[in-house]
Amino acid sequence: MYLRMVAPCLLGLESLVADELKFMEAQNVSAQNGRVFFEGDENILCRANINSRYAERILIVLDTFNAVTFEELFQGVKSLPWSEFIGSADTFPVKGYSINSELHSVPDCQKIIKKAVVESLKADYNTSWFEETGPVHQIQFSIMKNQVTIMLDTSGRGLHKRGYRPESNDAPIRETLAAALCNLSRLRHYHTLYDPCCGSGTILIEGAMMANNIAPGINRNFECDRWGFIPESAWISERERCHDLIKTDTDFTAFGSDIDPHALELTMNNAKRIKVDRFIHLEQRDVRLFTPTTEKGTLITNPPYGERMLDIKKAEELYKSMGESFVSKYGWSYGIISPDEEFEKVFGRKADKRRKLYNGMIKCQYYMYFK
Repeated sequence: MYLRMVAPCLLGLESLVADELKFMEAQNVSAQNGRVFFEGDENILCRANINSRYAERILIVLDTFNAVTFEELFQGVKSLPWSEFIGSADTFPVKGYSINSELHSVPDCQKIIKKAVVESLKADYNTSWFEETGPVHQIQFSIMKNQVTIMLDTSGRGLHKRGYRPESNDAPIRETLAAALCNLSRLRHYHTLYDPCCGSGTILIEGAMMANNIAPGINRNFECDRWGFIPESAWISERERCHDLIKTDTDFTAFGSDIDPHALELTMNNAKRIKVDRFIHLEQRDVRLFTPTTEKGTLITNPPYGERMLDIKKAEELYKSMGESFVSKYGWSYGIISPDEEFEKVFGRKADKRRKLYNGMIKCQYYMYFK
């Protein structure tokens, strides 16, 4: 089965998602704001779910059409081959959004789409009642400038939920964003990674997984596992492929520190769940006292900031001390993500490169120093 798919992502990560999908041999990859479209067979669907470090989920695109009335929406949805994907006992909730469109009421659109799917399935299964007790087929829709896109979510839990972080500290960075920071800092398998504000260890763990080519979804299941139309052989072959690609001879090492001993305990527990604990060394230390133990290093960190500390002045005092500790020297790079537009001024020097990213709904800049 040849499928058209889309990978939603955090704003600012579209090019990273597009590049990794191309590397996975997906076809017709096309990036838009907050999502990347691509095509491929069932193996590509499985591969994208298991391997994507930066996408939030993988959805099958069933159709795209224009609709300015509820009747057009109803007929467009009803005409789709729902019974090819949804069984007579399956569950099929509907959710989505509408932006700058005639059909602006999301609840009304949900009801119309649900009704259209029911009518289509009624005809195909010759029944008038659906118990919806089987596997979940989450229907998603987007309506942007009257263009409707109807999709099925294959991932279930978001792809950022790797399974290693059941508990975290306050305001943790999302796993997909942490992985993106490692990519943008050009982390390699022979590098030494530092995070002096490690929290629950997300940056350290994502860095270790990337450096050793451990697929982020290698230990989890996906909603479409239970659908039936994707051959079990596709999942088996893709998981075997992931295990074959893991690097077993890297020189990667990571050093993490935090002022909070509970954070260090969380970090090590999380690292053990994904089996990268042997790469990670931890100590309790204030970031103001940061002193590296190696000649070269790649530092990536998400320091506490105003919204998290509830004190902008303290955050800026921290940035100032970081600027004094993060010394510019050969073999070192520093990457700091912050929503503070005055960061460079307080830190004490202008970044060599910066990139606009979103940490959840918070607009940030990733400040990179490597010269």
